[in-house]
Amino acid sequence: MKNAFFAILSRMKYITRWGLMRNTRPENLMEHSFETAVLAHALTVIGNTRFGRQYDTGRAVLLALYHDATEIFTGDMPTPVKYFNHTLRSSYREAEQQALDRLLSCLPDDLRPAYAALSDVPKSEAALPILVKAADKLSALIKCIEEEKAGNTEFKKAADAQLSYLKDMHLPEVDCFLAEFLPPYRLTLDEQE
Repeated sequence: MKNAFFAILSRMKYITRWGLMRNTRPENLMEHSFETAVLAHALTVIGNTRFGRQYDTGRAVLLALYHDATEIFTGDMPTPVKYFNHTLRSSYREAEQQALDRLLSCLPDDLRPAYAALSDVPKSEAALPILVKAADKLSALIKCIEEEKAGNTEFKKAADAQLSYLKDMHLPEVDCFLAEFLPPYRLTLDEQE
C-alpha cells in the first residue's frame, strides 16, 4: 500500500532478535537499529578524528538506522541458520531483496529514490557498509555482555564469536572502541562514575 512505509517501519519494535537464545531481556529490531546507528556514528567520528578518515558520518548513521529494515518482513533470521549453507544464504538474500522491494513500494514515487539509496551504496562509499557491519557486531557484543552481566551464560559463545569477528576486521576505529569504550559496558552505573 502506498504511503504505508513509515507505519510499517514502526513495526520494527515488534521484531524480536536472538530467537534461538534464552534472553533475560528481549531485544527488538528498533532498539538494535538505534544502537547500531549510534555505534556507526561513534566509529566514523573516531575514524575522522583520530585516524584522518573522511567518512560521511550522517550517511553512515542513516545506513545503520535502516540496515535491518527488511527484517520487518523476513523476521530476524538467526545467524547459524542464515549462514548454514550457500543455498540457504542465497535464498535469504533473495528474500531480503524482495522484502526491500516490498518496503520501498510503500513510498510515493517521488520519495522512493531517497530511501532506495540507503541500500544501494556506491563504490565511493564502500567503507561505510563495513563500518555499519562493525557497528552491528558491536551492538550484538554489547547485548551479549548485558546478558552475561545478568547471569545468562548462554551468550558466552556468541560474545566470543562477535569479539573475534570484530578483531578480525582489523579496523583501527573498531580496535579503539573495543579498548576504550567497551570496558564500561561491563560495569554497573555506579562503577561508571
